[in-house]
Amino acid sequence: MAQSVIKVVDVKKSFGAVKALKGVSLEIAPGEIHCLAGENGCGKSTLIKIISGVHAPDSGHIEFGDKIYTKISPIEAIMNGVQVIYQDFSIFPNLTVMENIVFNSELKDRRKLVNWKRFRRIAEQAVDRIGFKVDLNARVGDLPVADKQLVAICRALMFNAKLIIMDEPTTALTKKEVNALFKIIMSLKEQGIAILFVSHKLNEVFEISERFTILRNGEKIITGNTSELDDKKFTYYMTGREFEDLRFKPKNVSDEPLLEVENLGLTGYFHDVSFSLKRGEILGITGLLGSGRTELALSLFGISPADQGKIRIKGQEVVIDSVASAMKHNIGYVPEDRLSEGLFLPQSIADNIVISELENISSKSGVIDKKKRRSEIEKWVKELGVATNNPNNACNTLSGGNQQKVVLAKWLSRNLDILILNGPTVGVDIGAKHDIHAILQNLAHEGLGIIIISDDLPEILQNSSKIIIMKNGTVVAELNPEEIVENQLSEYMMGGNE
Repeated sequence: MAQSVIKVVDVKKSFGAVKALKGVSLEIAPGEIHCLAGENGCGKSTLIKIISGVHAPDSGHIEFGDKIYTKISPIEAIMNGVQVIYQDFSIFPNLTVMENIVFNSELKDRRKLVNWKRFRRIAEQAVDRIGFKVDLNARVGDLPVADKQLVAICRALMFNAKLIIMDEPTTALTKKEVNALFKIIMSLKEQGIAILFVSHKLNEVFEISERFTILRNGEKIITGNTSELDDKKFTYYMTGREFEDLRFKPKNVSDEPLLEVENLGLTGYFHDVSFSLKRGEILGITGLLGSGRTELALSLFGISPADQGKIRIKGQEVVIDSVASAMKHNIGYVPEDRLSEGLFLPQSIADNIVISELENISSKSGVIDKKKRRSEIEKWVKELGVATNNPNNACNTLSGGNQQKVVLAKWLSRNLDILILNGPTVGVDIGAKHDIHAILQNLAHEGLGIIIISDDLPEILQNSSKIIIMKNGTVVAELNPEEIVENQLSEYMMGGNE
C-alpha cells in the first residue's frame, strides 16, 4: 500500500461495561475508496468518532503521516484532512447553499465581517470542483436530499480534505441519485482524496469500493480487496451466519382475488392504477420517488383516501376513507419511517406489540387481561425472533431490525388478511433483513396477501410473485420476477422499456 492517509492502530474503546472496539486497526491510502461495513452495534460509529476526534480511545493510536496521536481533537482531525458527512449532513436548512458552503471556513478564519463577493467566489470554486450545478442562493431546506448531500461534500472540500468519511450516504437516495453520487466519489478519488464509505448495502460495496473492512461485535473480522469478496462471504463476515437466498415461490394461492383495485386514483398523486392480489401472493410495487407508490399505499390504508376508482375486498366493493375502515377490513400497514410513524419508541416493547389489539385482550369493562397480554407478547417475541431479554424494556433499546419486527408483531396480532409494507427493510442490517424476508414469505405461505413497496430492487425480485412498476403516478408495467433481472427492472423504472 502507498503512504497512507490515515492509519488506525489497535484502537480500543469501552463505554462502561460495553466494549465498543476491541483492538481495531485500519489503514487507508490516498485516493482509496474503502468500505467500512458491519451490523448496527458493531463499532462503526465509535470508530468514526475516534478518527474525527469526538471520542478519545482507551488505548491504541492514530497516525497521519509521521504524526502519531493517542488522542486527537476535532480541530486536529480537520487540520489533518478528515471530514465526516453524517446521515443528517449537519447542514443549516434555513441558510442558502452559498452560506452553508462557506460557514465553517469563515469560522475557522475567525472572520467577523460578511463579504458576499468572497462568499460567492469560494462557493463557486467548491461546486465547480465536483461539477455540482445548483443555485447558490437557494435555501438548503428546499433542496432534495441528494443536493443537500452534495452541499455537505462541497463544504468538506473547503478544508483541504484528504479523507472524507461518508456515513450511510445512500440511505435516502434513489438509484439515479446514488449513481450521480458515485460519479462524484470517483472524481474525488481522481483528485487523490480518500473515501471511507460506511454502508451495509452489498451492491453498493461491490460497485464503489476497492478495499473493505468488516467489523462485528467491536472486532475487525477481515480487511481485504473487494474483488475477492462475494455476497455469501460478505454476509457471513457481517453476521457470522450463513443464509440461503431463496426467491419467493407462492404456495396455496387462492382461486379468487383477496383485493382488487380498479382505476384507483388520488388527484395530484396517482391515477388509473389497477391490480389484484390473492391470498398467498406477494405483490411488489416499485418506482422512483415521486412515482406515486407511497401515496398508493396511503390510500389503500385510508390515510389519504382515493378519490377515483374502486376497491374490492373478497369480491365486495368497499370504501376505505379512514385508517379505521382499513383496519375494519383487516388491512395492516407498516410505514416507511418506523421511528416516527410505526412505534412509540419510549414505550415498552410489550406495549408496542399489543397496542393494536387492546380490545381483544380486555374485558367488556375495558380492563386488560394480564394473562392474555403476557401470552400475546411472549408469542410474538418468540415467533418473530425479537432480540430482547425483557419485553418491558423501551422500544428504542432495540436495533432497527428488531424494531421492525415489533411493528410487524403489532399488525400480525390482529389476524390480518392484507399487509402493506412500505420499505420493509430500510435501515435494517443484513441479518435482520434476511429474517424479515423469511417472515414475510412464511406469512404468504400461510395465506396472507402481502404488498411490498420498495426501491430495493433485489428485495423486490427475491420476495415478489409479481411486480408492478409505477412512473408519473400510474402503472407502466406488470412483470413476472422469474423472467426479469435487476438491470431490466431498473430500465423499466427509468422509462427505457416503455
